[in-house]
Amino acid sequence: MSVQLDQVKQKAKKALRRTLWIGLVAFFLFGIGYYVYRTYTISEGSRTGTLFKISKKGVLFKTFEGQLHLEGSVMMTSQSTWDFSALNAGVYQELQNFEGKSVKCYYREKIDPFPWQGDTHYLVYRVEPVQ
Repeated sequence: MSVQLDQVKQKAKKALRRTLWIGLVAFFLFGIGYYVYRTYTISEGSRTGTLFKISKKGVLFKTFEGQLHLEGSVMMTSQSTWDFSALNAGVYQELQNFEGKSVKCYYREKIDPFPWQGDTHYLVYRVEPVQ
């Protein structure tokens, strides 16, 4: 009886160990897939206009948010305003220098960025003045 009990215990340990390994691998693969999904770039481009707002905001994660009045629009409406997030503090500093001026913002659009990347799907990584 004791030999059978030992065999059952060994089989149970082996099954538990296998289940834990499978769960760990599945969790790891899910994490990689989730990270790729959140950081995948669906479009890249640039927009030109007058930078009229740049700020650092957030409760838990401080992000750099801005608004651009798109070039070619006469009146400021919601269609002529483009909301974006600056990728890092360096870009934020550049944007602060160009506030109120015409700029060209180069951006990457993400499917669903992480909360610490910004409030919008558009992440500006470079900015240059327009003459």
